[in-house]
Amino acid sequence: MQEEKYITIISNRTKIVLNISSILYVLMLGKNAEIHLSSGRTYKTRMTLGELEKQLGEHFIKVHRGCIVSAMAIHDITDSINLSNGESLEYTLRKKKQIIDQFHAKQKRMISSFIEENVPSTEEEYRKYYSSFDHLPFAFADIEMIFDEERHAVDWIFRYGNPALARLEKTPLEQLIGNSFGSLFANMDSKWLRCYELATLYGEMLEIMDYSPEIDTYLKVICFPTFRGHCGCILFNISEIKFTRNSSDAETALQLYLGKTPGED
Repeated sequence: MQEEKYITIISNRTKIVLNISSILYVLMLGKNAEIHLSSGRTYKTRMTLGELEKQLGEHFIKVHRGCIVSAMAIHDITDSINLSNGESLEYTLRKKKQIIDQFHAKQKRMISSFIEENVPSTEEEYRKYYSSFDHLPFAFADIEMIFDEERHAVDWIFRYGNPALARLEKTPLEQLIGNSFGSLFANMDSKWLRCYELATLYGEMLEIMDYSPEIDTYLKVICFPTFRGHCGCILFNISEIKFTRNSSDAETALQLYLGKTPGED
């Protein structure tokens, strides 16, 4: 599992612990720092940018005097800083080359750090590590992300999959394991890639419900980080799942699940 690092802030008189890997950027608003997370949430705290820079560590880039950005949050740099979640930030244009050089150097170091001693090195070691998943009734895979020279995830390799995964993907396990998704499915849809990249880089647990043209199936996928540079995926065929309302609390739970305040229209 990835090593987690945290910072503690005071926001609205409440002590809050934040996972550093979930922080996209920090923007100064007067004497307050506004911390933006990959989940979409923001927190304001009365700290200086310098204080936060020290606590957040070397993987953040100062793009102007009032903003620092996680190197892993950056998709590319044009006339603005374009983030992986679709947001764009202004930066000091006269320092464009310096910022791009920092961006590439920091991402290279972070991705290089994905190599760790505890990651299984052979197919047999992966099978042994995940042996308890072999007989689960739902599909599970451990995938290793592939990054290009620009440090963007472009594909993934199946390192482990259970028999239920083979049934769902309609491909024998011996063809899946050790091969990249793109090499197996020419019609690969990048929407899966972006979510797996976020889970891998930011330590987020994400859920996707969408159509998979690769296997002509509507899927529910829960993804989460496993080893560094890896992502675990639990997959369901949506047509095989039924949502039941067994009590009045079920509707409240569904509203919270959908990101709504219970009772709002």
